[in-house]
Amino acid sequence: MTEALPFDPTAATRNLVPFPRQEADAEPQHAPKQERQPPQAEALRVLGQNRFRYLHHNGAPYAVPYDGPPVAVPLRATAHSGTGSLRQHLIRAYVSDCDRTPSQSALADALAALDALAAHAPETELPLRVAADPDDPDVTWLDLGRPDGESVCLTSTGWALAHPDPETGPVWRRTKLVRPLPRPDRTAGGWRAGIEEFAALLPFTAETLPLAVGWLLAALRPSIPRPVAYLTGEQGTGKSTAGQMLAGVIEGARAPLRQAPDNLRDLGPTTAAGWVLALDNLSGMPAWLSDALCRIVTGDAQVTRALYTDDDVNVLTYQRPVLLTGIDLGALRNDLAERMLPLELQPIPRHKRRTAAALWTAYEQAHPRILGALLDLAAAVWADLPHAAAELAEHPRLADFAELLHALDRVTGWRSLDAFNGSQDALNDAVLDSHPVATALREWTTSYAFPHQGWQGTMAELHRALSRDGRGLVDGWPKTPGVLSSRIRQVAPALRARGIHVARVSASNKHGKVWAVTYAPPP
Repeated sequence: MTEALPFDPTAATRNLVPFPRQEADAEPQHAPKQERQPPQAEALRVLGQNRFRYLHHNGAPYAVPYDGPPVAVPLRATAHSGTGSLRQHLIRAYVSDCDRTPSQSALADALAALDALAAHAPETELPLRVAADPDDPDVTWLDLGRPDGESVCLTSTGWALAHPDPETGPVWRRTKLVRPLPRPDRTAGGWRAGIEEFAALLPFTAETLPLAVGWLLAALRPSIPRPVAYLTGEQGTGKSTAGQMLAGVIEGARAPLRQAPDNLRDLGPTTAAGWVLALDNLSGMPAWLSDALCRIVTGDAQVTRALYTDDDVNVLTYQRPVLLTGIDLGALRNDLAERMLPLELQPIPRHKRRTAAALWTAYEQAHPRILGALLDLAAAVWADLPHAAAELAEHPRLADFAELLHALDRVTGWRSLDAFNGSQDALNDAVLDSHPVATALREWTTSYAFPHQGWQGTMAELHRALSRDGRGLVDGWPKTPGVLSSRIRQVAPALRARGIHVARVSASNKHGKVWAVTYAPPP
């Protein structure tokens, strides 16, 4: 792995459009001095062309400095944390070169001209925090959020600090949620020593610590579906603090946890602006949020109408690691339950409790070693992934994550994949127990009243069979056969995992289409 390389401002940048550099004082020499001075707007435009290349991401224009880190600067923002806006860069350059402040109208004219000139720039992916190398998909980059653009280059043979090459490396996009990360540090004890420091700070149980490490490794691997990490435990287990620390390993110390938004429109921008979507203190899960989280972990696009327009739209695309904290999420829908990764926290004894200041000081001191250990372990897991994928016989719904956990187990000797499968079984039972139709089917199919060879009949007959013993009078019970059919489809995968199969058969009778219910106890 190569050492960090200095920037080469003369190198060509792939997918970027260089504007011809112009001289601001190209007036006839015989003209009076005051006439040879270009208008402010023209001088600002030339500064923008001479110092930046331009591109588009999701339809919005960005500028990348010729002489600087590969970090994109938005054109249309008035202010921007971390990168600054192009407006701010132009003001700084003009004050430095001309020793005076440009007028607001000149800035507006110059930015409008640069925006128009950038209209034909190519559409380019601007990754946030984690990216695959454009030339080698087996190489992963991690943006440390530093002003100089220094990043981590991670391969199956190790990792090193480096600056992405202006021609072949990623160009980073940064927002107010992209916080600086410490430079990772290698310890004499290798990755095990760093993971032990991590385990000493967060009260994970012995069974869930490997799953937490596996989730962090998946967050370092771009473009794979990851389970929704869910920190759970009784009051006093420090779920919010543990969530901040877990997400903070790759998002920066004291990374904020967010309150769940009230609607889907607010969820999209906050998800796209950060790498980890961390929602705190959830006491329930509305249907729209459950569906949205399923899409976020597998990849989603949100299209909204652009402000002050009737025929233009804004497009946000994202695939993010998701972290939730809470005590009870209520009745989980089956599709979200299949994507959940419960991480149980154990109660903290009184003699081990520390003040918040002491705990965060210890975390920030250990953070470089924890991050370095995670990168060391990631390199070893990346190298073993092809062998683990070939060896794994069965895949759950999140197949990529299962392969990663299997590789992690082969490297460490842990049993994280077994723990993940066990947690999926527990969530499956929780879904069935909280679903009245699933509960009725389980009780019926395991009772002596259920025919040994199975049952066949119409959905109306099934509705009558399941509505006995007063169930039809319970609030929330499906009142019609059509609603019953819909409720069964919601939990069909969970039912099949417990040996209960409900399916329509080809036959039909005079009362309608025929359904079959069978039960075969799973091994």
